[in-house]
Amino acid sequence: MPTDKINITKIEVLEFNCELGRPSMGDGSGYWRILGGIRIHTNLGITGEYVGRHPSEYAGLRHYASNLMGLNPLEREKIYTISKLATRQIGFLSMGVLDIALWDIAGKFYGSPVYELLGGYRKKLPTYASTYQGEIGTALGTPEAYADFAIQCKELGYPGFKIHPIKGENIDLDIKTVMAVRSAVGDDMDLMIDPACNYRTFLDALKVGQACDEANYLWYEDPYSDGGISSHGHFQLKSLIKTPLLQGEHVRMLEPNVNFMKSGGTDLIRVDPDFDGGITGAMKIGHAAEGFGLDAEIHNCGPAHRHVMASLRNSNYYEMALLHPEAPPSAVPVYVNGYSDDLNSIDDQGCVSVPEGPGLGVEYDWEYIKKNQVTSTSYC
Repeated sequence: MPTDKINITKIEVLEFNCELGRPSMGDGSGYWRILGGIRIHTNLGITGEYVGRHPSEYAGLRHYASNLMGLNPLEREKIYTISKLATRQIGFLSMGVLDIALWDIAGKFYGSPVYELLGGYRKKLPTYASTYQGEIGTALGTPEAYADFAIQCKELGYPGFKIHPIKGENIDLDIKTVMAVRSAVGDDMDLMIDPACNYRTFLDALKVGQACDEANYLWYEDPYSDGGISSHGHFQLKSLIKTPLLQGEHVRMLEPNVNFMKSGGTDLIRVDPDFDGGITGAMKIGHAAEGFGLDAEIHNCGPAHRHVMASLRNSNYYEMALLHPEAPPSAVPVYVNGYSDDLNSIDDQGCVSVPEGPGLGVEYDWEYIKKNQVTSTSYC
């Protein structure tokens, strides 16, 4: 089929209630959260689909979706440029989810999984366990509880474990957690910590970084409350500790991430197809990092994230997020083909596999989504 014979006819956005696990309750009960999904329809009957993220991530489409009608969905670079210009004043909202669905179309058009279209580097992705942020009084509320969970994850086969510390910005407690987890798992498990920009001062961030040095952590991520975007501040912090810094989760798109790398504000760069302009944008950042001689670590989990990591040489770990000793399995019940990101999703080598079907390689439970639909918007 000639590639110029396919065009976009309609873009459909759905918001729906999705039941997620509530691990802190410890009773298997859940809570409901509104998620979004996108379907890009074409004249050939090929539909690009992606489900995930908060509905706000889709909001930017109202500024330009009608301008995409009739365009060739395989011309992702052109659509990336149109989307970037249209959403530059609203934080590039919708670019990620739109582009991911376009890649799903491309894979279905060519009959190939996305990672093959991207060049493909591997099919097995080493995976680390990434915790919920703990709460005092719950099953993940003490340094000892984190240590016990790390042992559990190690016994399941995870080669790495990342701490999202207990809520409350208690520096002494976080340092105790850093040390307790290392003591519990020994020297043969990679450990990371992500305070999620909660430390109020540079010196608090430095204290925890020094503990990471002592405990030989693999990386130290988003430590203090600049929001993770001050390249100068992180350059200063980097000069005072030896544990590699991982920044970029809150630095959006290619150019600001390149600026962050060039200024020396990080040792490793975060990449997220949801936030960084889709698979197209994520690959741009990953290749830019390779040019700087840096590693690009994938933020969060999902089918698009697996395809991106599978196509980057300079990436070490897939993030299985977010895990908890009492969390129920399959936290997002929108897949019908066995795909999952939960505690027991790794194989005996501590890896997850890349979906092999055409496009993203996953099937969504549209019956569940439609049953719990809140709103829908169509652009045509």
